[in-house]
Amino acid sequence: MSKYVTNELDAIIHGKIRLGIMAYLSSVGSASFVDLREKIQSSDGNLSANLSKLERVKYIKINKKFADKKPMTIISLTKRGRNAWIEYLSKMQALLAGGD
Repeated sequence: MSKYVTNELDAIIHGKIRLGIMAYLSSVGSASFVDLREKIQSSDGNLSANLSKLERVKYIKINKKFADKKPMTIISLTKRGRNAWIEYLSKMQALLAGGD
């Protein structure tokens, strides 16, 4: 990456909410929708829309199940998502270090 050029950053991850989702999931692996919403302080609708974008590119996997007869949504980081996250962090480090 050339000095201070940001167009090589993954635009899917770089969105504020998606960045929070990826950062949290990279540390815990998977989380319920409710826990994720609380950790990144997002509304249900905003979180859902951003999860859809991450799911579309297969960075996350969404599983719906029941726990004590209550619906529960579990979001997990995929291998592809973890690799994209590591690449994103590498490019951010290069950007912060001044490029090349």
